[in-house]
Amino acid sequence: MVGAGLGGLRSAESLRANGFRGAITMLGDEPHAPYDRPPLTKQLLAGTWDVARIQLASPDTLAEHGIAVELGVAATSFDAATRTVQLDSGRSLCADAVVLATGASPRWLPGTEDAPGVHVIRTIAQSVGLRDALDALDGTGRVVVIGAGFIGSEVASTAAAKGFAVTMLEALEVPLGPVVGEQVGGWLTELHRRAGIEVRAGVTVAQVLARTSASGPAVVLASGERLDADVIVIGIGVRPATEWLAGSGLTVSDGVVTDEALFAADSVVAVGDLARFRWHHAIGTDEVRIEHWEVTAQLAAHAAVSLLAGRGAAPAVSLVPYFWSDQHGRKIQMLGRPAPSDEVLCVAGSVDEAKFTVVYHRDGRVSGVLGVASPRNVMLVRPHVATGAPIADAASLFDA
Repeated sequence: MVGAGLGGLRSAESLRANGFRGAITMLGDEPHAPYDRPPLTKQLLAGTWDVARIQLASPDTLAEHGIAVELGVAATSFDAATRTVQLDSGRSLCADAVVLATGASPRWLPGTEDAPGVHVIRTIAQSVGLRDALDALDGTGRVVVIGAGFIGSEVASTAAAKGFAVTMLEALEVPLGPVVGEQVGGWLTELHRRAGIEVRAGVTVAQVLARTSASGPAVVLASGERLDADVIVIGIGVRPATEWLAGSGLTVSDGVVTDEALFAADSVVAVGDLARFRWHHAIGTDEVRIEHWEVTAQLAAHAAVSLLAGRGAAPAVSLVPYFWSDQHGRKIQMLGRPAPSDEVLCVAGSVDEAKFTVVYHRDGRVSGVLGVASPRNVMLVRPHVATGAPIADAASLFDA
């Protein structure tokens, strides 16, 4: 297992659950045992949870399952033909099968990496570093978040709840438009504004200035306007961690390209944020890379089954993508993977209530469902998303 996050851990656990008794080694470039990333922008950042609470498996549990873990070691290269992993320590490991689970790394704006007063969140160290920076302000100050996607939105929500004045900057005219559609993106933006967050959409960041001894960090917009801050957080997405796979013999294109069973090569599978896989679903087939916790867990479990079955007999991945986000005391949940152009039908609630459910449909067939503070409704529509049922059937679930 190259990667000691959720994908590597669940792959190892699934191998054991499906009867594999051989040696398993999991390699991680962080010093931490496998941990849960969603709380990094929420509970851990807020200070309501400590690091121990987000641990996914203790050393004792891993030992009980016969999973050896090497932490603080990074893979620097890979040869798919011989399944040999080269490590930054100079060691090399050769295996009968390899799970690639190195995930993704956050995108920085040019010149901002490690700049004083400028943060991203992807690791425990980064979350704790931002938390410490906020705590040092004693509950007052200005936080500027660049990017109004789900990571940026969660950070903004957490910072606003701690009493900070928060401004979110977004290049898109409608935040999250490509993910949830412009109508729903507009509704979610309204929830931020009601919480006191200033959302500025359709703006371009020209420069990010680091904190100096004389002044705090600042953002300069393309218009020339300067926004001074105490803390700046960049949340403009991630890129799959594929640099170490150059020359590996694998196909790399915005991730590691796999087949429908997750094989990137013979006895080599990719999972999680790293995997670009062929996904057969109810209303078509797409090549996708999906950055969601639940999808990573499902892909990891499937990868183990694929390895044990062998490339010729392994089944295709079958899943309904699911993600959630906690913002402003409300849970946002989504099932499916609707296209931005899909039609949207609000079947329950309203944005005025900050509680609603919308169903997405394409050519008359259900492609997804999103709910705010509506978990029961989301799960009610799940079978219709899985089968691509007629939109009328899903809508009838909510007829008075």
